[in-house]
Amino acid sequence: MSTSPAGPSSSDSADAPLRAALRYGLIGLVVLTVLSVALASALAGVAGLWGALLGAAIGGGFILTTAVVVLLGAKLPPSTAGLVMLASWVGKLLVALIVVAILQRFDFYDRVALFLTVVGALVIVLGAETYGVLRQKAPYVTVPEQGRDAELDQG
Repeated sequence: MSTSPAGPSSSDSADAPLRAALRYGLIGLVVLTVLSVALASALAGVAGLWGALLGAAIGGGFILTTAVVVLLGAKLPPSTAGLVMLASWVGKLLVALIVVAILQRFDFYDRVALFLTVVGALVIVLGAETYGVLRQKAPYVTVPEQGRDAELDQG
């Protein structure tokens, strides 16, 4: 039976900023959802409740999906990761357009609450993710060029 070291592996430390972005984004979305539901319900009743919930799902889902795809694609080769990111972006855009097109037929939700919550989710979740990434202390190392190193040894 082998044991692993107590410290995080290099893979975990490399993913730490992405994991923090996802964690802070989820926290931001939950806070926004609670506040938005409370405010929209008070102003527009049940229609406001539905508008806020739908807006949080659409806006938060759109942004958080990006963080999840980047986290999962971090271990892929660069060309494959780029393809996955592009495909996920196109997929998210299509899903968002289809959801909005379907929702236009119905009137059980408040459109203003939906719009304001989507915009709030985009801004707050993206800001929370950025804060999560910037808050992480990720070490980096600069490796000197090989030729320059040889000159210094000879001099």
